[in-house]
Amino acid sequence: MSTADVANKSLAELVSLRGRRAVVTGGGRGLGKAIASRLAEAGADVLIGDIDEALAVSAAKQLAERYEVRVIGAAMDVTDTASVVAAADRAVAELGGLEIWVNNAGIFPNVSLLEMTDDTWDKVFDVNARGVFVGAREAARRMAAAGSGGVVVNIVSTAGFRGSAPGLAAYVGSKHAARGVTREMALELAPLGIRVLGVAPSYVPTEGNMMAAAAAAELYGDVPPTDLMRLSPVGRAGVPDDIARVVLFCASDLSTFMTGSTLLADGGDTA
Repeated sequence: MSTADVANKSLAELVSLRGRRAVVTGGGRGLGKAIASRLAEAGADVLIGDIDEALAVSAAKQLAERYEVRVIGAAMDVTDTASVVAAADRAVAELGGLEIWVNNAGIFPNVSLLEMTDDTWDKVFDVNARGVFVGAREAARRMAAAGSGGVVVNIVSTAGFRGSAPGLAAYVGSKHAARGVTREMALELAPLGIRVLGVAPSYVPTEGNMMAAAAAAELYGDVPPTDLMRLSPVGRAGVPDDIARVVLFCASDLSTFMTGSTLLADGGDTA
């Protein structure tokens, strides 16, 4: 199954997600919520999955009212296959299908290599790598069954391209894994009309990142958390919507000739 030639579509048609259905994992706040917001604004119906169901439901209510599309908030633990399957089935049952899946959920505990336990290492890989695999697999199964193709977007990180900072060995390893599996998924799913792309943000001061920066400051010196969010060469730190717009590009027909790439959304930080 080949992707469509969209050269004759208008720009508005290329950006529009009207009639498409999306799932965003870890979508209750931060990057995930910003991503869900842009997808909904473009016309997609969205299921927001989050380990904190109350956050997911609250975010869904806000976006449904703002954009007048269907938005569902659901409990989802990406380390629990049954939970991911249930969310995917709910998206198909209540939204009517599934064409876009964004693997955004992630964790980044700051623990020095010498102090890191096996359990901590395994937990990071369970969320950041295995969670990407399970989410993509379940999305692809439903897209393949429907026969209409789709897009999987994996939120990687600049940590998937290089070392990041002391205390992040598990995180860096898991994000290299996510970037690698993005390439392999793209090869395997292309015949089904399913594209797979990665988006690699640099540090963005979301709630989760700020907590991680504060923890790093306690471990590695009295540095204000905002100082750990390095300014990029473009002169400012990123904001969640900077990343959400790149995800929208990946999910839309603007990127229809792309698969397997991981797009750096880092303000030139890894240049």
